Amino acid sequence: MMHYFHRQVQLWGEKTQLILQSKRIAIVGSGGLGSSLAFALGSSGIGEIHMIDFDTVSLHNIHRQIAFKSGDEGKYKSQIAAELIEARCPYVKAHAHVSRFEEFAEKNIDIDLIIDATDNLPSRGAINTYAKSKGLPWVYGSVEAFNGQVCFFQEASFNELFKITTKTPAGIAAPIVMHIASLQANLALRYLAGLSVKKDKLYYLFFNDEGELVTQKFALPKSER
Repeated sequence: MMHYFHRQVQLWGEKTQLILQSKRIAIVGSGGLGSSLAFALGSSGIGEIHMIDFDTVSLHNIHRQIAFKSGDEGKYKSQIAAELIEARCPYVKAHAHVSRFEEFAEKNIDIDLIIDATDNLPSRGAINTYAKSKGLPWVYGSVEAFNGQVCFFQEASFNELFKITTKTPAGIAAPIVMHIASLQANLALRYLAGLSVKKDKLYYLFFNDEGELVTQKFALPKSER
């Protein structure tokens, strides 16, 4: 196993790599963000990954949802993502849950971290509610047009900070999806490896009219509950 993860082991040693092997995470959503997270975290040696998504692949998904290819239309996204993870890394067990997050939550599976890869506010609200009830941290990520947001939630509450609506997001460019997923994956991996992580800080990233990447940071208040 250590030979497979040679470059990572060079970074943080065998002990930390073995710690990752003992961790279990849930990635909620297997579309744009979820596809990139499956690649980034599925090859990092996390022991168990649960991919949760009830949706099937559509033709218009494929350009930005990198786990899928032409010919995958009609197949369940979570199943393809789980198969991809195990095909790339034999040391990770990936489970596909063809269901909504609320159905997964009812299974009470022990996990160490939840990663949001959804595309709507109600689902993130449900993740936040579940995470608070279990005392779990979770990593939020969202993408719209040429901007995105990332936050590692621990003591702050998404539901107290965001207005939960069913607003349909605008168009999305593929590279920003992968960029936001990469930031989520880095936060998740650092946390699971026992490295320092800045928690309850919202990162808002966007490209301005001149094509410059701008990052703004906002400290979030602790939950009132």
